[in-house]
Amino acid sequence: MKIIKQIGAAAMIVGFLGGLTACGDMTTRQRDTAIGAGVGAAGGAVIGGSALSTLGGAAVGGIIGNQVGK
Repeated sequence: MKIIKQIGAAAMIVGFLGGLTACGDMTTRQRDTAIGAGVGAAGGAVIGGSALSTLGGAAVGGIIGNQVGK
């Protein structure tokens, strides 16, 4: 069981680092949109606790993040 946890942790680290490299050539507006969607999704999940509220929060957060840099 311990080896499975170690493999899972290593996979999470590799996935996280791979995700960070994908944001390297984004414009400021694209980055703000992605950050807004992530924060909105987290907020929607905390407030509503359902998949619909998470998606709604991501959509609203993405729109707000997109418009902030205008």
